[in-house]
Amino acid sequence: MDILHEKRRKLEIYLAGLQTAAVAFSSGVDSTFLLMVAKEVLGDNVIAVTAVSSVIPQREIEEAEKFCEEHNIKHLPISIDVLSMDAFKTNPPDRCYHCKKRIFTEIISAASSMGITDILEGSNTDDDGDYRPGMKAIKELNVKSPLKEAGLSKEDIRALSEEMGLNTWNKPSFACLASRFVYGDPITEEKLLMTDKAEELLLSLEFRQFRVRIHDNIARIEILPEDFPRLMAEDIREKVYAELKNMGFDYVTMDLKGYRTGSMNETLRNR
Repeated sequence: MDILHEKRRKLEIYLAGLQTAAVAFSSGVDSTFLLMVAKEVLGDNVIAVTAVSSVIPQREIEEAEKFCEEHNIKHLPISIDVLSMDAFKTNPPDRCYHCKKRIFTEIISAASSMGITDILEGSNTDDDGDYRPGMKAIKELNVKSPLKEAGLSKEDIRALSEEMGLNTWNKPSFACLASRFVYGDPITEEKLLMTDKAEELLLSLEFRQFRVRIHDNIARIEILPEDFPRLMAEDIREKVYAELKNMGFDYVTMDLKGYRTGSMNETLRNR
């Protein structure tokens, strides 16, 4: 057995040690893979729980619902108003801690009412390489991270997902919409919607991996460097500019470094 499949086997053994489980399911690459392996191991003793919030793109929620229907997995959407928390909407550097604490507390409560005590989330070994205050909340609440326990990286998960025939194997990574805001700039419903619409536009234009970061009322578009020429083509450039202006952005810019995860965390180094 090669190293990749040894890791998968380790994951299966870990999951087999649980009687029941609730998977925090976002429909992303990691949580989809975790949910499917958990379904294979635990059968009907696993459920998927999806947080429904203004910081989660509606398309992701719809994809989660559709996936569970197709694979006969019990799906529990939970509405969570994270903008009701001052510790979140004022957008301090540890906002993710407060958000994760609220979301997983709600998931634990919902799962507990169904007799489920083990809550699983989809962090992998690559998630240890960036500033992620939300992991503190996950540890405090004793939420399990099976993919990390099995030593699985994002590359591993994509490879195994493709092998399983999961169409998420090459799905772009999308964090919650709050990650598009500069720390200290208030997070509002209006600006979350603007950011979501801007990214939906880029998706419709067949850009795959990107972010639209928001600085006050300025949009900073991050795309892969190889996509720079296409965004700069006159028809695409004019369309993106005009539509983002109509959405409410005062200025529309492109980041010359290109797409990278956690770019808003770069500002923390200057504090």
